[in-house]
Amino acid sequence: MLSKPNAMLAAVAALSAMLPSPVLAATQGSLGATSTGTISISASVPARARLSGLADVAFTSVDPTTAASNAQSVCAWSNTATKGYTITASGSGAANAFTLANASLTVPYSVQWNATAGQTSGTGLTAGTASAGFVSTATNQNCASGPASSASLIIGIAASDLQTMQAATSYTGTLTLLMTPQ
Repeated sequence: MLSKPNAMLAAVAALSAMLPSPVLAATQGSLGATSTGTISISASVPARARLSGLADVAFTSVDPTTAASNAQSVCAWSNTATKGYTITASGSGAANAFTLANASLTVPYSVQWNATAGQTSGTGLTAGTASAGFVSTATNQNCASGPASSASLIIGIAASDLQTMQAATSYTGTLTLLMTPQ
């Protein structure tokens, strides 16, 4: 009868024999004045993305006869071979709508994305739906080296919507951006 440690070793050995052999194989050294063995080393990482450099947006004392817009340059980084990614934007309104609210009062806003920093227009995003693919120029996950930013987020409120807002009333909302590496 095998002792408990020996039984465990036998079980591990039997299980190991059933697993496919790895492509990489170590070579063992031989007995001698010196002995040399070799091992192969491999490494991999999963697809990752990082969105950083975002800033809150405040439209204050906006002229309701002119559309309001806020464009900010952000860092969008992906480690995939193509540096590709998608953006899914979700607002805090009903069904993820892009709306600002104060109790029952609401006003819609628009969201655009551009894969180039410093832009004031881009591809319009649909609430809760992944965008078409974009490609990042970021070389570092937080743009600490290379370009200081790699994309633009543009938030806007149309003049016609500003004109429906009640004066001296603060409307608020939250925008959530989900970046997925591609």
